[in-house]
Amino acid sequence: MNGPAHYREAERLLTVVQSDDTRRLHPTDVARINGLAQAHATLALAAATALSGRMDAATATAWSTAAGVKRS
Repeated sequence: MNGPAHYREAERLLTVVQSDDTRRLHPTDVARINGLAQAHATLALAAATALSGRMDAATATAWSTAAGVKRS
């Protein structure tokens, strides 16, 4: 899993815990999902930091796509 994939997974997991479906989940499950989202977000940040200033065009495009930002 690369940095943009970690970013997208963190967003997906946060969407899950913010949905109405969480009423059906046990609070410990919601906490576990939140923890997984945080771990993925941290790994995404680590990847972005490590590549800062050294990204090729394909990697920069992958990050922009994951973040929902258009590159100029």
